[in-house]
Amino acid sequence: MKPKTILVTGAAGFIGSHLVLRLLKTDPGCSIVGIDNLNPYYDVSLKEYRLSQIARQASGAADGRWQFIRGSIADGALIRQLFAETRPDIVVNLAAQAGVRYSITNPDAYIESNLTGFYNILEACRHSYDGGAAGVEHLVYASSSSVYGANRKVPYSTGDPTDSPVSLYAATKKANELMAHAYSKLYDIPSTGLRFFTVYGPAGRPDMAYFSFTDRLRRGETIQLFNYGHCKRDFTYIDDAVEGVVQVMGRPPRRQTGPDGLPVPPAMVYNIGNSHPESLLDFVTILQQQLVQAGVLPQDDDFASHHQLVPMQPGDLPVTFADTSGLQADFGWKPDTSLRTGLRRFAEWYRDFYQL
Repeated sequence: MKPKTILVTGAAGFIGSHLVLRLLKTDPGCSIVGIDNLNPYYDVSLKEYRLSQIARQASGAADGRWQFIRGSIADGALIRQLFAETRPDIVVNLAAQAGVRYSITNPDAYIESNLTGFYNILEACRHSYDGGAAGVEHLVYASSSSVYGANRKVPYSTGDPTDSPVSLYAATKKANELMAHAYSKLYDIPSTGLRFFTVYGPAGRPDMAYFSFTDRLRRGETIQLFNYGHCKRDFTYIDDAVEGVVQVMGRPPRRQTGPDGLPVPPAMVYNIGNSHPESLLDFVTILQQQLVQAGVLPQDDDFASHHQLVPMQPGDLPVTFADTSGLQADFGWKPDTSLRTGLRRFAEWYRDFYQL
C-alpha cells in the first residue's frame, strides 16, 4: 500500500494488535492510529502486553507512525473528533464485544460496542466525504463465522443464508454486514466484511478454548469437551487471519453506477478460515502434545484423566467450515498454517509469557 493513514479499532485486541505489528513492520510509509477501551472482559494486562509489543516495534520506526487513543467506539463524539483530526484513508474496525456465551449473560455490552459502536464508525466514514473531501477509501470490518448460525450446509459459503443466528453475538455481526451494505449503497462507501473462523495463536484471547484449556490443564483441572468432543472447528492461525486483512485492505471493492443511476453498493464479504475443520477431541490431543513438548505440561501428563465429554452448550455450533473460494479467486491467497504448527507457536509463547 502507498503511504496512508490507517485507523485500527480494537488495536489492543488479539487480531488488532497483530495487524498493527504487521503494518509497522511491512508498510513503512503508513501512519497507524489505534483505539481501544481496554475493557475488562478478560485480563487487561494481556492487552497492555500487546500494546507494549507495538510500542517496542514502533520505537524503531519514524516519529509519529503510531498513535494510540484509549477510548470506546461507542463514544460518538470521540469518534467524530478522531476522524476529524486524523482523516484516515483506511479504517479497519476490529473493536467488538466478542464471545458467544458471554452474550447470553451480558447482552448490553454487545449492543453498545457491536451496534452503537459500529454505527458511529459508519457515520464517521460517511461524513469523511463532506465538503468534497477524498474521505475513507476502504472500510474493512470484522464479521464472524457465527453468522452462519443454524445453516446445515458445509462448507459455509458467503452466498449461504445467514438469517438464523443462534446467539446475540451472531445477530450483531450479521447486523454489521447489513448496516455496512446499506451505507455502501447510500453513501458509496467501499466496505469489506471478513467472517473470521476461530482465530488462535500467541497472545490470543484467554476466553478461547485453546487458551482456557491450557490454563486448566496447567492447574490439573478437568476440561469439558462439548458435544461429546464431536464439535468441529475451522481453526485459523493469527498470522493467516492478519494476512487476509492485509490482502483485502489495499483492494477496496470498485465503485460502480447501476442502471438506475445510483451507486452499486461497493460491498463485499469474505470468509477467513483454514478450510480444514478439526474435531475438538483431535484439537485438544494436539494441544496437549505441544504443551508437553514446550514444557508447559510435564512429560508424564495424564491427559485422559483431565477431560470430560459433555452435551452441546446453548449458542454453540456443531461445525464451522470455511469456503474460501471467493478469497482465492479475488486475491489468489488462502490460509495455510497447520494446526500443529500454530499450536506449537502458541505453546512456546505461553511458556515464555508466563515464565514457566
